[in-house]
Amino acid sequence: MTVLLIIDERLDALLHPSARIDALTRARHRAFIGPRLLGSLAALAAFPVYIAIGGAPSGLEVVAFAWLVAPILLSWFLSRTGRYEAAHVLSSLALGGLVMILALSTGGIESFAAIWLVVVPVEAALSASRRVVAFACLLALSCIALLIAAGHLDTLSAPDPNLRFGGTFIGFAVASATIYAGGLALAADSVARTSSKMLKAEQDKYRLLAQNMCDVISRHRRDGTVQFISPAAENLLGAHFTRLLGHGLFDRVHVVDRPAYLMALSDAAHGQARNVEFRVRRDTARENQSAHHSHADFIWIEMRCRPFEQESTTEGGEVVAMLRDVTDRKDQEQALQHARSAAEQADAKTDRFLATASHELRTPLNAIIGFSEMIAQEETLMLDADRRKEYAKLINGSGQHLLSVVNDMLELSKMESGHFEGVPESFEPRAALVDCCTLVSLKAVENGIDLVTRMPENLPLITGDLQAFRQVALNLVSNAIKFTERGGKVTVSAGVDGSRLALRVADTGIGIAADDLKRIGDPFFQAGKAYQRPREGTGLGLSTVKRLVRLHGGDLIVQSKLDEGTTVTATLPLTFGPSKPRPNSESADNIARLPPASRLSSQHLLQVKRSA
Repeated sequence: MTVLLIIDERLDALLHPSARIDALTRARHRAFIGPRLLGSLAALAAFPVYIAIGGAPSGLEVVAFAWLVAPILLSWFLSRTGRYEAAHVLSSLALGGLVMILALSTGGIESFAAIWLVVVPVEAALSASRRVVAFACLLALSCIALLIAAGHLDTLSAPDPNLRFGGTFIGFAVASATIYAGGLALAADSVARTSSKMLKAEQDKYRLLAQNMCDVISRHRRDGTVQFISPAAENLLGAHFTRLLGHGLFDRVHVVDRPAYLMALSDAAHGQARNVEFRVRRDTARENQSAHHSHADFIWIEMRCRPFEQESTTEGGEVVAMLRDVTDRKDQEQALQHARSAAEQADAKTDRFLATASHELRTPLNAIIGFSEMIAQEETLMLDADRRKEYAKLINGSGQHLLSVVNDMLELSKMESGHFEGVPESFEPRAALVDCCTLVSLKAVENGIDLVTRMPENLPLITGDLQAFRQVALNLVSNAIKFTERGGKVTVSAGVDGSRLALRVADTGIGIAADDLKRIGDPFFQAGKAYQRPREGTGLGLSTVKRLVRLHGGDLIVQSKLDEGTTVTATLPLTFGPSKPRPNSESADNIARLPPASRLSSQHLLQVKRSA
């Protein structure tokens, strides 16, 4: 073992630096240098023995033994230059030249040395170069042809009578050939072992990568058939990777995405790299059940396709692909899109609010400024007391309308910011509804509208914010009166549905279009086109009602048809929260929270009290 280690160390020391980087290249250089040095040194060491046995050698024998120095020179050439193919070519020439000299001197093609020509291409095969092997085969065939031609043309010289072709010479020849062939065999085995080890190491490395990387590597045919897929597919799709071979993966692709999947593979098979995203069914084990009972959901996969081994023929070759789960990115893109849409809608709402608020604020302000200027110039304009009183009423009405708009905006802002604080208490809903209807009854009479109430006497007590309940009822009834033409009817009814109170306000007014019905309750939204609206408003009434109802855990349902009327139903739970004592006197803030329809003039309130 020590001798072998020393030989290995000496061989490694003889290698050119360029051959020490790669293990396979190092093995090939060792396979070239080792047998040649071994054969040459063995032949030179046996030459004295040959002389001792056979006596003084002839000139040809000396030349034959001296020619064995050529492999040593070739080994030195490879060690100094690292030119592996050139060394093999020179080795083939040296071996072929030695065989030709011996064969021409010992009988031509019938010489025992001619058989050595077979060794020339065998030796060249270790080069792993087609060019070297082709040269060696051509050289051997050329030598054979020359020997045959020389025999037919009788150009061979007569054998030297002093040559000794007895058993000793032939024995040495056979022994040297055997040793050289054994060296070639050992060299070939060393190269094969090294190549096998390197191949196994590479396979283990890529197998380790394929098994542990998150992305999936696959090989496909153009029709989508999977020929190979890495085990990482089991974590990606929840199925064993063997079930994905053939058409197993294609069958899991979403039906809508299959054309894009096949198109990408077809393009890649013809040499065009493609990236495609598609949905794939993933098996997911149900909770509290075994893995054999599973349900499926779809995840987004990004597949990057490339032609396999640069195949780009017209028929199309195989495709290698990398698959990656991009579901999270798709969800983020979708969330971003929703956020963008929400931002655009918010911008549109802001634009509508600015346009509506500007109009609603500008109209009463123009009236206030105009009539106040006229009163300020009463001497110039010679206004009498009745005219000044009329202008003062108009100013007061415009101011009340302006205050109403501002109060609605503040109320909506308070609810949207989460600062609305309801004060729960027990109250009779019927009494509150009757009061609300009484407050707007004069407005209904002025507009020629029949206001009908249908409420049973035995409505139960409910717990909630009384002021919010009154605001909901007043806004609903006021809107119904506002958008009902003269001669129409508004019906207010209430009843108990299970554990909820149902408040229903129906009118025979202008109605709401189906497209606008979906957006009823959005802030600042007003149904119908601006030039078609028979009434002005901020679009905050139903929005305020909708939020108040939801804050109390209720629902708001709007049903309407154009030119037939609208029915709005608000359902509220009978118990909203713990009952708290309410202050005896309402604060200015509570009064300000009343909707526009509930803030009647003092003259109207006095008329309501007198009628009661």
